[in-house]
Amino acid sequence: MDTLWASMLWGAVGSGFFIYGKKQSRVVPMVGGLGIIGATYFCESALVMSIVCVALIAGIWWATQRGVWDE
Repeated sequence: MDTLWASMLWGAVGSGFFIYGKKQSRVVPMVGGLGIIGATYFCESALVMSIVCVALIAGIWWATQRGVWDE
């Protein structure tokens, strides 16, 4: 049951990143959002899913601060 709630939470966060990246034409948040959505499908426990998603969010933040794939 915990996995269902974690999946719903992280899926919403990933969708938000994807929509933001698509509307702003920014590659990093869009690809990161797809990665977060994908993590909800492939991780079987809520703890692992949360760790992976937090790491992806940190990666998105790091990449945007560094200007990776900046137009």
